[in-house]
Amino acid sequence: MRIVSLLPSATEALFALGLGDSLVAVTHECDFPPEAALLPTVTRSTLRLEDRPSDAIEAAVSLAAAEGQSLYDVDAGAIRELEPDVVVAQDVCHVCAVPADQVVPDLPGIRVIRQHPHTLEDVLIDIQDLAAACGTDATSLMASLRSRIQAAARAGRRLPSVRGVFLEWLNPPYPAGHWTPDLLALAGIEDPLARPGVPSTPTSWAEVAAAHPELLVLAPCGFGRDRAEAEAALVVDQIDAVGARRVVVLDGSAYFNRPGPRLVDSLEQLVANR
Repeated sequence: MRIVSLLPSATEALFALGLGDSLVAVTHECDFPPEAALLPTVTRSTLRLEDRPSDAIEAAVSLAAAEGQSLYDVDAGAIRELEPDVVVAQDVCHVCAVPADQVVPDLPGIRVIRQHPHTLEDVLIDIQDLAAACGTDATSLMASLRSRIQAAARAGRRLPSVRGVFLEWLNPPYPAGHWTPDLLALAGIEDPLARPGVPSTPTSWAEVAAAHPELLVLAPCGFGRDRAEAEAALVVDQIDAVGARRVVVLDGSAYFNRPGPRLVDSLEQLVANR
C-alpha cells in the first residue's frame, strides 16, 4: 500500500494505525508524529501568513476566497509519479487543509478518500474507515481511544459543570464549531456560543462577554501555544472585558483543530484545565 496524505489529521491517524511506513508523501503542515516531517511534501501555502496577526490573516484568507484563489498549491504531477494506491483529502474546510475538489480532477485513476467529519463520532468513524480502506485492523486503536474518552468524561462528571466559551480564532473571535462542542460537553463545559456539528462563524467580543463565561478557552486554529499566547496579548483588553474567572490558552494546531486521534488528548486537556 502506497499512501499520500493531504491532511495532517489523517497523517496522524495513519501513523497511529501502524501505517507510517506506507506513507510516500504528505503536506507541508504534517508535523506529527515527528517522523511525518521527514517525508516528502507535495504541497505549499500560496499565501505568506506566518508573521501576520489574526486580523490580517482573516482579511487575506477572505480576499483569497472572494477571488477564487486556493490557499494551497498541490504538486499533482509529483503525486502521480509516486503512483499511490490511495490519496487522503478532506471536504470540511478549504482553509485548514487541501480540499479534495482541488486535487481530484488532477488525479485520474487514483482512489481519493474524502474525509468530512463534523462531530467527534464522525472523526472516530473516519479513522476506522481509513484503516479498512488501507487494509489494516483498527480494533486496538479504536478501543484505546474510546476507553480514554470514557475515562475523561467520567472525570468531567465528577466536577461541577462550568459555564465557558471556547474560541478557535481571536480577531475576530470564532466560537467552537464542528467536533469541539462535543469535547466541551464531555468535559462538563457548558458553552452557549458553541455550534455543534457545523462550521464556526465569526462573532464579536461583545457577544463573548454577553455569554458571561466563567472559563474562557483560547485555542486559535493553526497556532501552537506560544503563537496563541502572542495573539491573545494583542487582544488582551477584549479578553479582560469578558470578565472570565479563568483564561486558558491551549495549542489549537496540535490538538483541537485537527480531526484525528489527538482529539482525545484535547478532551483530556479540557478536563485538566477545568
